[in-house]
Amino acid sequence: MLERSATADLFKNTLSHIPTVFGRLAYLASLRDPVSGIYRHHGLGAIFGREESRKALYESHWNVFREWLNLPLQHKSEDLQAYLSGLEEPRALVLQHWANAQMHRSFMPTAVRKAEEELFVQEFDILLEVLNCAPKRQATNNI
Repeated sequence: MLERSATADLFKNTLSHIPTVFGRLAYLASLRDPVSGIYRHHGLGAIFGREESRKALYESHWNVFREWLNLPLQHKSEDLQAYLSGLEEPRALVLQHWANAQMHRSFMPTAVRKAEEELFVQEFDILLEVLNCAPKRQATNNI
């Protein structure tokens, strides 16, 4: 069934099926072109038009980013662990890549305020450190 807005359609048909907040954040960030910063979603664009779909993706990315920022650090850790457990790649490899490439910076929407950026980056650095330390003995066996 077609929703009244691109944002409602995106939530009902896509975002509500992604079980973690971080998963939704990563998904929305992946729809933003790294060169131009323009959001693209073929299905949404075909139904609602390019501009309406871009607006819905941008607003949804901001909403999920704010939701993530408002989670307590312990919930962020649990959410991120749940996200990592759903990936095919070994957890240790993903965490190492994120840390080395500073990948987590790409998960933020554009034009975040300095305080939001600092909070996100500092907390994510802490989460990477904690997640890298705790299961290291077990994770190296998966590589």
